Amino acid sequence: MSRHCPFRLSTLLAASAAALALLTPVSMLPLRAQTALQQTAQQAALSDNAKTDNKPEQKPTAESTPPQTAPTAAANPTAQKGITGKAIDKVKEVAKSAGDIFSRVPCLPPKGASKSMGSLPRVANKLVAGQPVVIVAFGSSSTAGYGATSPEFNYPNRLAAQLRRQYPTAHISVINAGKGGEDAPEMMKRLQTAVIDMRPDLVIWQVGTNAVLRNLDPGETAKLVEEGIARIQAVGADIVLIDPQYSPRVNEHAESAGKMMKLLNKTAELRKVGVFPRFAVMKDWHERQAIPIENFVIADGLHMSDWGYACFAQLLGDDIIKSVGQIKLGVNVPSDVRAYRPM
Repeated sequence: MSRHCPFRLSTLLAASAAALALLTPVSMLPLRAQTALQQTAQQAALSDNAKTDNKPEQKPTAESTPPQTAPTAAANPTAQKGITGKAIDKVKEVAKSAGDIFSRVPCLPPKGASKSMGSLPRVANKLVAGQPVVIVAFGSSSTAGYGATSPEFNYPNRLAAQLRRQYPTAHISVINAGKGGEDAPEMMKRLQTAVIDMRPDLVIWQVGTNAVLRNLDPGETAKLVEEGIARIQAVGADIVLIDPQYSPRVNEHAESAGKMMKLLNKTAELRKVGVFPRFAVMKDWHERQAIPIENFVIADGLHMSDWGYACFAQLLGDDIIKSVGQIKLGVNVPSDVRAYRPM
């Protein structure tokens, strides 16, 4: 009996240490451990799905699960690892599958000064209180993930992975409410069921691209967006708007796209909500960072590639983390100060 005890004790201690590492906030780990975790996490941030404007919605297929059996510990070494070991293996798996995207082309923020998108009080307070956080990604095909090679590479999935790595003890849900081909008129019809009924703490609303492509009046779109923001704010959720993408097909309607972005920014300022200026960020990739458009836009000239979704999600997540961190640290940031000013 005594010969077996040391083995059991060392196994228990190892599992406990691994579990503690998973539950410890990144900021509390030693520098070397932080670096290792951040490298694994940053590369694992490649989770997204997609469908797009003027295309039917792409529905992710469920992963097939092999029949459950009850193997003995000796026959199945994975069973010996327990829940903690399996969780660590899963993190490594995801990191490995996503790890080469940014190694080929680094994801960098726009050159020059950037400003905070403003405060996200609801999200920050939920995290501080240890309560679950629900985020709804609302939009059209580039929210659904059209153009991504797999659901794990769409922007909502990648954003969820990044936020969960940053806040390992928090329960964070990101609901993908993107539907290809829609813009403000169609989105308003499902705002209640797709967004408000989910009781969100944060709504990330991507809007305006299909309105530009259809030559809809930007002013009418802005009015609908303002109405939608008011309804979302009435339930206490934080909001971030996402403007159209920089891509060849959108650039064919440059005047309409310019008006749309100005009106969305004006609406955000009026309603005191954040804006992530996707158009300006993507334009910076091409014009200032010299990244070929085909690196971040697929062959249809409109939708984003795996790399485009990955970098978009990374930069959006960085801004959300920054905005939440400011509140947790007690920094007083006006809610109408946004991430990047449009170019």
